[in-house]
Amino acid sequence: MFSTTCHPQTDGQTEVVNRTLGTLLRALIKKHLKSWEDCLPHLEFAYNHAIHSASKYSPFQIVYGFNPLSPLDLMPLPLSERSSVDGQKKAEMVKQIHEKARQNLEDKTKLYEKKANKGRRKMIFEVGDQVWVHLRKERFPEERKSKLMPRVDGPFMITRRINDNAYQVDLQGKYIVSSSFNVSDLSPFIADEADLRTNPFQEGGDDMNMAKDTELEPERVPELEPEDAAAIPSGPMTRARTRKLKETINSLLTHLENRAGERDDYQTSLDLIQAA
Repeated sequence: MFSTTCHPQTDGQTEVVNRTLGTLLRALIKKHLKSWEDCLPHLEFAYNHAIHSASKYSPFQIVYGFNPLSPLDLMPLPLSERSSVDGQKKAEMVKQIHEKARQNLEDKTKLYEKKANKGRRKMIFEVGDQVWVHLRKERFPEERKSKLMPRVDGPFMITRRINDNAYQVDLQGKYIVSSSFNVSDLSPFIADEADLRTNPFQEGGDDMNMAKDTELEPERVPELEPEDAAAIPSGPMTRARTRKLKETINSLLTHLENRAGERDDYQTSLDLIQAA
């Protein structure tokens, strides 16, 4: 079977069987880890005897047409004691079981596909497109030694479209790995995204470059007259607005103190004139 490197989802059937066998082995051997080989025949019979949820049949039923109660039911009879059966009738029965099992598997596959693609956006690339390549840890161990190392590389060019889920990429001799990638490890490269860092695989931002290219100027706030100092400025209270408002309040307090001093001097002069 052909599948992309480090993408076990491609051969999902084998992965499910391996997971099930691992669970059965752990239940049988428990702490006797060296006895797992002795348990394999019993484990194999138990797995083939169980009815699978997808096909609605056990592997024994699909192959032999019946589900044996014990391994002895599968042993061939001696030639002298072999009974005659209607071979054509049994062949038709097994054929019907195969058709029903195939239909059950197709229905189950469609159900799984519908659930898996519910929130997934289909991505199609063409030959010549520029893409980012996700540096999967299992496939690029040297490039993922540190958490701070880049998790994508590119851009690289699509050289061949195998199908809608697999593509060949020109790695330019940079990596000694297979050039075939699953579509989940690729993302489109946009020419002007180098500074914006909009690539979904790339983490972090490029604040330093943005700071160099664009210097933020403090917001200009119109000066308030002392009579209008009590008015609350519209808009969000930024640092510049807060600093300007503080200066305006201090200026207003100074203005009020000066007017109070002038009023006291005027009252003192008036008292002296009346006393004279």
